[in-house]
Amino acid sequence: MYSNKIVKIEGDAIWHVPFAKKFYDSKTWKKCRQSFIAYRISIDGGMCEHCKDKLGYIVDHKEELTPDNINNPDITLNHNNFQYLCLECHNKKTFGREKESNYYFDSEGQIQPRPPFEKSGVLK
Repeated sequence: MYSNKIVKIEGDAIWHVPFAKKFYDSKTWKKCRQSFIAYRISIDGGMCEHCKDKLGYIVDHKEELTPDNINNPDITLNHNNFQYLCLECHNKKTFGREKESNYYFDSEGQIQPRPPFEKSGVLK
């Protein structure tokens, strides 16, 4: 079984599964993702569909993507297969942990390294 676009998590290092990169970089996914976010904002202001306490942050596939379904738009581009989750709920579902990692998903859905902060919250 494949974890949603993740090959391996070692500490906070995350590697994408190669089969999903082209999909997540596509204009089609980015437009579909934006339309789902707009839809969620119209319903409840864009709150996390799981905890309902925080704003959503990541459009998550309920049925995770695999090499067998990556080209199936009924799985990859179907709003009924999406949920809008906050970072903590997404990490718990996808990575099995709630802790915020040293990486985050940017506005395009790409994993980016989080800038280092001191305890005061000021960038180093």
